[in-house]
Formats: sequence, C-alpha cells, structure tokens
Amino acid sequence: MPDQIHLAALQLRCHIGVPDEERAAPQLLHADVIIHSRVAFEAMLDDITQTIDYAAVASRLEQIAAEKPRRLIETLAADLAACVLSEFHAPAVEITLRKRILPQTDHVAVRLFRHAEANA
Repeated sequence: MPDQIHLAALQLRCHIGVPDEERAAPQLLHADVIIHSRVAFEAMLDDITQTIDYAAVASRLEQIAAEKPRRLIETLAADLAACVLSEFHAPAVEITLRKRILPQTDHVAVRLFRHAEANA
C-alpha cells in the first residue's frame, strides 16, 4: 500500500441539493480526502517539493466546492477527485463526502476511489 496523506473532515461550503430551495442557502459538508503519495515518505528526504502540498489541496477543494451549485454530492465528489488527480498529480485519491440532511441520521455519505490512469 502506498504512503498516504489524509485530510480529515475538511469543511466545504457549497450550494448543493436536488430541490431548488435546498441549493438556495450554503451548506457545510465534510470531506475526508486520502491522497496516495507519488514517493515513499522516506525517499522524500525532508524535501517539500517531493510531496503533495496538503494546504494547497485543501484550499483548492474549498474553491471547487464553492464555485458553482450542484444537485448531487456524488457530482461534487467526482469533481474533487478529478482536481486532486489532475492538478496535484496524485496517483490515486479516495474521497468521502458527508452531508447532514436526514433528521433520522447523523449524515449521508458517498465515497469514491479514483486512479490517475483511469482519468488519463
């Protein structure tokens, strides 16, 4: 298994939901993002240019979530994964998005896993 960088419960503000009324107000979603490293951690030799800048990833994912309304959290998850693969050149990424929407549940979640080869 490759070394991984985890962003846990990244807060994403977005306009999302199937009914127009739900998309009208911003909502807070939480994302767990697992980024597979291109290089084994010990091979990085403490050189930041050898890793993926997780602060830049977090900032970019926040931008993507806020940039346009979406109906489905599945669509947002796919957009986020595509960004990590293409802009940050990760070999693979796993994203779990959580939305607090149903009163009888803590949250609803979607999870996806994408390899860079599949998006080439």
